[in-house]
Amino acid sequence: MTRRPQRVRLIGAPTDVGAGTRGSSMGPEALRVAGLADALRSLGVQVGDAGNLAGPANPGARQHGAWRHLEQVTAWSRAVRDATAAALRAGDLPLLLGGDHSLAFGSIAAVAAHCADSGRELRVLWLDAHADFNTERTTPSGNLHGMPLACLCGMGPAELLALGPTQPVLRPEQVRLLGVRSVDEAERELLQRHALTVYDMRALDERGMRDVMLAALDGVDDGTHLHLSFDVDFLDPDTAPGVGTPVRGGPTWREAQLCMEMLSDRDCVGSVDVVELNPARDQQNRSAEAVVDLLRSLFGRSIL
Repeated sequence: MTRRPQRVRLIGAPTDVGAGTRGSSMGPEALRVAGLADALRSLGVQVGDAGNLAGPANPGARQHGAWRHLEQVTAWSRAVRDATAAALRAGDLPLLLGGDHSLAFGSIAAVAAHCADSGRELRVLWLDAHADFNTERTTPSGNLHGMPLACLCGMGPAELLALGPTQPVLRPEQVRLLGVRSVDEAERELLQRHALTVYDMRALDERGMRDVMLAALDGVDDGTHLHLSFDVDFLDPDTAPGVGTPVRGGPTWREAQLCMEMLSDRDCVGSVDVVELNPARDQQNRSAEAVVDLLRSLFGRSIL
């Protein structure tokens, strides 16, 4: 495949309004402190930092109804959608610095609209310890960061669904989940009913990262826009302890590097979310530094 020029726009979304644990609102600044912009520039990438978006504060309210903090999550999703769309119109690769994973509804809604306008196929690679496929009927908490993928597939509150270019924004066959190891019981049934392609940790253990990535990228070509939604808890907590919902048994450091290197080789990534980094639970910004190193591999660093 022909390597496309890389011009990246950093978009900070400092909110934890969709999560049950506070702290991911500090994620964008932690990534900046870890030297993200300079790390990418060292690879020849043009980097512009759009700063942080503004949105409502986290009210810390208890769950009322099926969706906790729905009004605030909708406002942040709208801001993320508009900022992502503006970056894509300018020919930039939007790199969303979260913030919790509910923000992915806004970023992917913008990417889906961009793909429809440009005639490109959309593939979403969702790296996460969790499936994020809960609905108001299955959620044990009401926290919307556990529901964005279900919302994108058309199962969510009307306020969020109205932000998308179509309903649903995504078809299940456009999605590949990788690294999943924590799924709620009713959520599991929903995943099976909608036939999402999930490469859980057993698949990674049995097949290895290389074969799983080849399968996940099957059919991706020059006409494909791949959106990478990278939840930091995808990584094993030994590598990245600074997350709100850590789950043991995730990909090793080298497995995660290979994932990013194979994406770089394919040169298909057109937009990126980095979410759920929680500096309040980190050790001297260790997790942010790990993420920056992985992003260096995604944007072209090689060993030789």
